Amino acid sequence: MKIINKIVSRVSQKRLQQIDFFRKYPEKTQCALLHRLILSGEDTVFGKEHGFKNLSKENLIEDFQNKIPIRDYEEFLPYIKKIRNGDKNVLWNTAIKWFAVSSGTTNSKSKIIPVSKETLELCHFRGGKDIVILYANQFDDTRLVKSKSLVIGGSQQISTFDNEHYFGDLSAVIIDNLPMWSHLLRTPKKNIALLPKWEDKLEKMVEDTIKKNVTSITGVPSWTLVLLKKVLEATGKKKIVDVWPNFELFIHGGVSFTPYKQEFEKILPIGTRYVETYNATEGFFGIQDDLEKDDMLLMLDLGIFYEFIPVENMFEENLKVYTVKDVEIGRNYAMIITTNSGLWRYLIGDTVVFTSLKPHKIKITGRIKHFINAFGEELIIDNAERALFVATQKTNSHIKDYTAAPIYMSEKDTGGHEWLIDFSKKPDNLEVFINELDIALKNANSDYAAKRYKDLTLKKPVVHIAKEDVFIKWLKQKGKLGGQNKVPRLSNNRDYIDELLKINSNGE
Repeated sequence: MKIINKIVSRVSQKRLQQIDFFRKYPEKTQCALLHRLILSGEDTVFGKEHGFKNLSKENLIEDFQNKIPIRDYEEFLPYIKKIRNGDKNVLWNTAIKWFAVSSGTTNSKSKIIPVSKETLELCHFRGGKDIVILYANQFDDTRLVKSKSLVIGGSQQISTFDNEHYFGDLSAVIIDNLPMWSHLLRTPKKNIALLPKWEDKLEKMVEDTIKKNVTSITGVPSWTLVLLKKVLEATGKKKIVDVWPNFELFIHGGVSFTPYKQEFEKILPIGTRYVETYNATEGFFGIQDDLEKDDMLLMLDLGIFYEFIPVENMFEENLKVYTVKDVEIGRNYAMIITTNSGLWRYLIGDTVVFTSLKPHKIKITGRIKHFINAFGEELIIDNAERALFVATQKTNSHIKDYTAAPIYMSEKDTGGHEWLIDFSKKPDNLEVFINELDIALKNANSDYAAKRYKDLTLKKPVVHIAKEDVFIKWLKQKGKLGGQNKVPRLSNNRDYIDELLKINSNGE
């Protein structure tokens, strides 16, 4: 064990020096990275179509932005289909064997994202190691290296398109490609982690992990809670510390942790640390490197070149696109990425706000498509999370899950917002909760407050209490149980909420 600790320490120190470098020199790091990406893409189909070899070396970023258009997934789909059909050097210059299936709930057709060897090794694997390195650098009492990390992967089975290409959700792709030695540090067993059905896997995960020395868990908060409660149920214990006495860390991402934190604090040991990460199907982006603050360090050297569009300018013809050089603190940006899997100026759909520029730190504020703006109120997920936190604090209630959508205006009535909330602890008086939520939304969003003035455009929110497992039943109907799948928080139409309200009403 001493030899292992020495090796880990040596590797950690080298990596910490690299992280310190991009903290101090973000522009230099990103420019050099883009140069390497362009070199790798010069002889690809995409690179030839867009004249990569002719891009200016002196003004690379500006020329790159002028000559390569921003694209969303649908615009990349023809290239991705070529790769799936066996074409080589389409988007990237090394073979694409793996495809990661997006875990969103927005439609039945998931996105299928190419994953290169470079993205696996230099982005996802390195990002995972960076979590431990940055955490251990803060807490020298950690026991992570001497124990097991419980990783809650997705429920989709690794399947084949043909004899050369494979797909699964990102966590399954990562687990299936991890080096053999890493499986000594994680649980459950690989064959359990890759089981296709969430319910079956849940039972086997509990059986496989309750006797292990688990000190950390990595997963989406909603599904992690389900697992932890199953562990307590199976063992007859009331606290996780009675099952895993050395437990110290929960690594989470995918959704805001705010609605779930109180639930975790009930069952996890006192003093448990929580680290947020920003790891998406397309790449590994951020790590909470200071647990005293709730923002994340933007990881600038993991093979991803970043650009940002102010959300308020998203639909203008002559877009001003920013790099890390000229972003501003407090402004809401849509994020564009260029990756070492060949996603060139890809509009990922997430929105972030910078909290620091020395170094660059961010908070996730939502999704471009997940908002409510039916009446000009421009309500984003960050507003909703803040307001719900205040309302639960004021009413001594706890929330597990929620979704909201507009109530459209009619001839006889003004518009509004309709919420379906799954409370783990209900407020004593729902009307008081609604009033506190409404006040908090006004404080969080001036546009919402303006539309609520004298009920002229928006009336007070309508809130329904979700029956047990309504959201899980809905996700099951969609084939989205487990892993990184999540309920859409906000929607500008009523598609999701009408389906959920029907289940809530009928108990289907």
